[in-house]
Amino acid sequence: MSIYLDASVLVAFFTLDSLSTRADRLMRSIESVVVVSNFAAAEFTSALGRRVRNKEIPNLLAQEILETFDEWLERGPERTELLATDIATAEIFLRRFGLSLRAPDAMHLAMTQRLGTTLATFDAGMTAAARTLRIPVMRTPHA
Repeated sequence: MSIYLDASVLVAFFTLDSLSTRADRLMRSIESVVVVSNFAAAEFTSALGRRVRNKEIPNLLAQEILETFDEWLERGPERTELLATDIATAEIFLRRFGLSLRAPDAMHLAMTQRLGTTLATFDAGMTAAARTLRIPVMRTPHA
């Protein structure tokens, strides 16, 4: 069983925030292959940029976090790319208005489904949508 990490897990694991302890426990509990998409990496970078713009962290720290993240990507997880078919699947999910999905979350769900992996996320809305769509979701440890 492979575990697909969304950006909420990556941000909490590589930065200090309210979910960092939970992310650390989650990452220690994974005994299978970790999968990270280019889309999750872009979302992670965007989140760091937002923190810099909001003056939550200095630019230099964000650059150091990115270097650590890039080194981790080089030595650790399996990498995957967002495909056109994932975007088409995400649109189908988004048309199910009752799922209350945002486009980025729908894309993560589409990739998780295509890859046959289990999703790891701290996003309650995405977890609920994944369960409705019968996409496996990893039970994440609580802080």
